Amino acid sequence: MQLYNTLGRRKEDFVPLRPGKAHIYVCGITAYDYCHIGHARSALVFDVLVRHLRQSGLEVHFVRNFTDVDDKTINRANSEARDWREVAETYMAAFHEDMDRLGVLRADEEPRATEYIPQIQSLCSRLIDAGRAYATPSGDVYFRVREYPPYGKLSGRSLDDLQAGARVAPGEEKEDPLDFALWKAAKPGEPFWESPWGKGRPGWHIECSAMSETWLPLDIHGGGQDLIFPHHENEIAQTEAACSCELARFWVHNGFVQINAEKMSKSLGNFKTIRDILESWLPEALRFFLL
Repeated sequence: MQLYNTLGRRKEDFVPLRPGKAHIYVCGITAYDYCHIGHARSALVFDVLVRHLRQSGLEVHFVRNFTDVDDKTINRANSEARDWREVAETYMAAFHEDMDRLGVLRADEEPRATEYIPQIQSLCSRLIDAGRAYATPSGDVYFRVREYPPYGKLSGRSLDDLQAGARVAPGEEKEDPLDFALWKAAKPGEPFWESPWGKGRPGWHIECSAMSETWLPLDIHGGGQDLIFPHHENEIAQTEAACSCELARFWVHNGFVQINAEKMSKSLGNFKTIRDILESWLPEALRFFLL
């Protein structure tokens, strides 16, 4: 079987790193709203890939995470006067309901960001000790992008191009506009965990590095095209800088669902939830259409 590997921008023969076994990690949802059919497409693509590899005789270990604390989750909770944990639980349960209706197999493991706080903090500390990251007086921790020379190898972006559009927002204490957050100091009213740098919570990118580290190197790391940059680019940088090993052999990304020639997304307001569609169409029809 051949897979298109985003890392090399070409189709390559898929050969597992360990004979007879394959480790696959796919970035899951941020739990703050119902899933739209873009989420369904991603889930279905990897559902079929996992099923095919198992049918081919491989022992597949499949992990798909949940981001259960994030700016979006916190904002939703504040706007509805609810606890952020309740919001996350609501939409993780809704994800399972939607995917069960579409016939998507459950992952073997579904780690949550908040279950990996010690591992996230350990990863931050290792990067600081190696000089690849730094803590600010306010309690943020940033990754030094320029200390990782291969940065951009997944997305094909150069540091010069990124520098042209990079800015430091008011109040940020970055050494360089390109640096990205590993740990965020908590703002008033936000959830937080105690850390060596003060009260705070994980940055988005670091959680997946912490959750996937147990199975390195991965055979396949996957997700939607929109995650190539910056999420997956940053995952590669922080993981490989801390672990001195390859994060994943194959990077596989599903394409977008488009509405009127535009990417369907919540930010554009042109999305249809899975539940909207299934009011009028059979789950099997949506599954077939997206595949």
